Amino acid sequence: MAMEPQVHAHENLRRIRRQPLALSSETLVNAAPYDGDGHVLLVRPTISAVDLATWAGEQKEWIESRLATYGGILFRGFQVATAGALDRIVAAIAGDPLAYKERSSPRRLVGGNVYTSTEHPPDQPIFPHNENSYQHVFPRRVFFCCATPASTGGQTPVTDVRRVFQRIDPAIRQRFIDRRVLYVRNFGDGLGLPWQVVFQTDDRSAVEEYCWNAGIKWTWRDGNRLTTRQIRPAVARHPRTGEMVWFNHATFFHVSTLAPSIRDALRSQFSEEDLPNNTYYGDGGQIEPDVLDELRAAYAEATRTFTWQTGDLLLLDNMLMAHAREPFTGPRSILVGLAMPACWADFT
Repeated sequence: MAMEPQVHAHENLRRIRRQPLALSSETLVNAAPYDGDGHVLLVRPTISAVDLATWAGEQKEWIESRLATYGGILFRGFQVATAGALDRIVAAIAGDPLAYKERSSPRRLVGGNVYTSTEHPPDQPIFPHNENSYQHVFPRRVFFCCATPASTGGQTPVTDVRRVFQRIDPAIRQRFIDRRVLYVRNFGDGLGLPWQVVFQTDDRSAVEEYCWNAGIKWTWRDGNRLTTRQIRPAVARHPRTGEMVWFNHATFFHVSTLAPSIRDALRSQFSEEDLPNNTYYGDGGQIEPDVLDELRAAYAEATRTFTWQTGDLLLLDNMLMAHAREPFTGPRSILVGLAMPACWADFT
């Protein structure tokens, strides 16, 4: 009889020990700036087997608030290395992944709306750019995941375009605000992507309908060639933070930004009006060489980098952060997802 209370106490203790440990979503990760410059927030799991898609779906506002501050979040240690995993995370954070339309670079579709990163030759760098900022509709979120890092190089530098805007001489900024940017693209001369790939159709009438809806002027030329001309703003006000951002492809598409060997080869082969890509002020005026030099310097000063690890996932606010690519050797596989469409008409 005297032992019974102790037995009950022992059973109660066993029941308590069987209860699962409840962890809040916040305690499943830790977060700190990747470096002292505050370009990217590094987020790691505190325990193994945290499912990033599930966690992110419960922490959308936490993610959005950190993106507004840092512009980018590097999720490391969650082992996101497949198209299926990336697709789930994109959907959890930012809605359905977007198709890659009005293309400017060669990519392959991996699955769903997940693509390879730009497949330019590995010895060539890719200049910083905000994804599809030249388009009428552009993504506000860009996701990268590292399936296979390069043997050497292959980093994806990020550029805070708030800092780019602040670095540019105010007189030059105002010139672009007033005059905007004209993008001229030529398709069908054997260099760059053919218009059938860019617009994902062989039907000329479908291309014309797309251009009409997107505010693009088009001209069909001999030999099944196409020229497009479109004017877009050079700057925007971020919808959450209210900050002004330098958001355009003016420097990226300008022929002078290309590597000297490529630039000289193009200029020897094509007249200026026939170059695959080029940019001007929106009224058609030439962008001055010293202005382009200043723009490139502004990007360089606002750019930071990190080294990929297998399974890394990088999330960028596309209106706050541009991205680039360093030359590399060896195999490299970076998968890309785009999400959260926005329209230039909403910012003008």
